[in-house]
Amino acid sequence: MRRGLRACAAAGVVGYLSVAGLAAQQGGAGAAAPVDERAQYPALLSNAFVNLNIGFIDYPFSRLQLEPGHDVGEVAVPHVAVRAVLFGRHFGKYLSAQGSYLRPVKYVRYRNIDGSGTTRFVWMHFGTVTAAGRLPLGARASVYAEGGLAITSRSGFEVDEVPVVRDAHFMSPLAGAGVEYRLNPTWDMVMGASYIFPNNTHRQPRTLFASTGFRYNLRPLPPERVEETRRSGFIFPEHLVQVAFATNALGYGVNNFLSKKVPVFWGGKVEVERSLFSLQYQRNLFHTKKVFSIDIGASVSRWRSSLDGQAFLTASFYPLLRFTLLRRRQADVYASWSVAGPSYISHDVLDGRDTGGHFTFQDFMGMGAFFGPRRQFNLEIGINHYSNGNILTENAGVKIPLTLKVGYGF
Repeated sequence: MRRGLRACAAAGVVGYLSVAGLAAQQGGAGAAAPVDERAQYPALLSNAFVNLNIGFIDYPFSRLQLEPGHDVGEVAVPHVAVRAVLFGRHFGKYLSAQGSYLRPVKYVRYRNIDGSGTTRFVWMHFGTVTAAGRLPLGARASVYAEGGLAITSRSGFEVDEVPVVRDAHFMSPLAGAGVEYRLNPTWDMVMGASYIFPNNTHRQPRTLFASTGFRYNLRPLPPERVEETRRSGFIFPEHLVQVAFATNALGYGVNNFLSKKVPVFWGGKVEVERSLFSLQYQRNLFHTKKVFSIDIGASVSRWRSSLDGQAFLTASFYPLLRFTLLRRRQADVYASWSVAGPSYISHDVLDGRDTGGHFTFQDFMGMGAFFGPRRQFNLEIGINHYSNGNILTENAGVKIPLTLKVGYGF
């Protein structure tokens, strides 16, 4: 279930951008620096936003989804779900567009299948792309209507290798409406409902989701805050090139701890033995005075699986959030986190497990340091993960063990 919640984490990713507004106010001293355009949100991020909503979902699953010849004693439909806007953009006062991920917290359960007492789950996930029109009702309140497409991914189940509810992957129209209330220039409260139309071909019922939540807006920073950041003198390397090496010589204890004991990351059914090569490039887009920065990056890696020794390739494009936790004369220590980086994976079956296709997402987290007089040298250690976030019907997931990165910043 946590793998499916990547999208919520992903909204939390850019939701952490709220830290930028707070961190920009933190104190710090340093030498005078040349004009740094990265102290202001770039065009890519200016007037962007993310949402996280929680609410009620209803889709009337029943015997109608069963294959002929099968029966069920009870169909249980849990009704709590979350919707995370991973990236949205305001185009003036009246129009916006957004991409989001919607999923239930718990999945539909089919109980007592064919009188056997067996229970199976139907996994449901939705990716949406919509545009919204907005009508202000005053200084703070507005109403909106949205429309677009929902991509539905349904993972059914088999009993004794016989399909009972089939997998399905398709697009449907989506319509919605609601109200918004501006709390301040950065935060909005959003309440609304969305309706995903049924698909008779796949015997998919309609989906209704009603929710409330909050939106974080990346409004352009005021000139005085930008100038304060520029004058601070703290170093954020604009470019970073890293060479990485991963190995399972120490096992997967860190991966398992952070995906099971302290569930802040994801594991995977396919385990990587080691990397054959791994190269990453990151470009800093924005930073606050001292703590927070946003990078965009690209990576290409070749890996060897642990079970069958398969060699496979991944290529990724990803966002990265970096939090500089400690600044000392010797080094600057940071934590980094990246989720939902669109990626290509060369094999869709690894170690006998179906990864879902050649499209996947890359996630990684780590701790590292910049050191040297210009903070040009870099060391980092972390873990990595690939999976499609259940937007496809199969999703084994790939677990990358401890990875050491050596880099140069400039």
